Amino acid sequence: MDVEIGDRVRIDIPDKTDPDHHYHGEHGVVEEIIQDDAGLITGNEDDSQLIRLQLESGEVVDFRSTDIRSPFK
Repeated sequence: MDVEIGDRVRIDIPDKTDPDHHYHGEHGVVEEIIQDDAGLITGNEDDSQLIRLQLESGEVVDFRSTDIRSPFK
């Protein structure tokens, strides 16, 4: 999913064994998009973006674009 700073998004991590599953369904706003070279390791250029979100709770967390979806209305 392509995102821009200021976009409202939802975290989608349905795998209950994932350590970040407790964020599943949370909503937040994109604060920063950080470029790194993770895509060189995975072979997927989309993995080279780390999306920094401020959740509705005020917590700031980082996720890959594969964990981000459009928000529920």
